Amino acid sequence: MKVKIFSYVRGSQILKNMENQKEYFQNYMPENVCYGCGIHNPDGLQIKSFWEGEESVCIWESREKYHGWAKLLNGGVMATLVDCHCMCTAMAHAYQLENRGLESLPEYRYATGTLTIKYLKPTSNEHPVELRAKVTEVKNRKTVLTCSIFSKGVKTAEAEVVAIRVFDSSEAKGENAFV
Repeated sequence: MKVKIFSYVRGSQILKNMENQKEYFQNYMPENVCYGCGIHNPDGLQIKSFWEGEESVCIWESREKYHGWAKLLNGGVMATLVDCHCMCTAMAHAYQLENRGLESLPEYRYATGTLTIKYLKPTSNEHPVELRAKVTEVKNRKTVLTCSIFSKGVKTAEAEVVAIRVFDSSEAKGENAFV
């Protein structure tokens, strides 16, 4: 697999223009306040995931407060990035299977069944990380995904994640716990 290297400069107009061309999964999750993927959580990580072919991609830039050791990204933060990227990917994939847009109803939400992560190499906290996830299996409410983290083009972690559909607005009885 070829890995794309992205030039990333804080505040860069080029990056902002690239972001404006993507359809981010998280933009279609009303009132999402999740620490990792919630666009309505100003203190969270606010990841943004999008399709690139059969894979979902997230490019995320850390801050110093997320370091584990000096200049290295904290492993717990990495697990959160994988978790949220994969839950959003499972949701977007379900919509794809039904040939409908992310803005359509019914609305789905996923929660983590299992997350197994292997840390392969230290991950820089001074450069953007790239996450790439792919759905490998779907069975009823369960979606299995693989996800890799790259730092400066080098794979630093890989994970297998099981996402469980825990909300379907067409079956909801009462209020949506996710809104």
